[in-house]
Amino acid sequence: MNADPEVRRYFPDVLTPERSAASAARFQDDLGRRGWGWWAVEVAATGEFIGFAGLDPVEEDMPFTGVEAGWRLARPAWGHGYATEAALAVVAFGFESLGLPEILAVTTATNLRSRAVMRRIGMTHDPADDFDDPEVPEGPLRRNVVYRLRPGHHRPGEG
Repeated sequence: MNADPEVRRYFPDVLTPERSAASAARFQDDLGRRGWGWWAVEVAATGEFIGFAGLDPVEEDMPFTGVEAGWRLARPAWGHGYATEAALAVVAFGFESLGLPEILAVTTATNLRSRAVMRRIGMTHDPADDFDDPEVPEGPLRRNVVYRLRPGHHRPGEG
């Protein structure tokens, strides 16, 4: 999945199998240490692994703080509502189990599919929060948007 250029279209590069495995190991470490983080996403009827979704503290070099929700699915899983379903489960966990006061989501300005998921789950976008990611070279991936969600504003059951 992380080697698929289309899945990684809004990231600076694709991941080698080694880098992907290291990323998965970090996810497991975070789950063990914090008790929350990134989870595998599977099709309920078949158990097929189709991606991951979860929560992570915002990186320290970002121009804002908080906890970020995210999701990434393999291309065959696109267009079936799985990203919205996973995102709703993630934010419900963040609000109901962790008591978070707000959950953020960040993507490149050009990632319209992910932005649509953010809107579907009830997140709002303020252009004043948009920023250029200093770790991304000049180009179409540098401009990022921030979406925000407060407890009680997510849309359970929609998708």
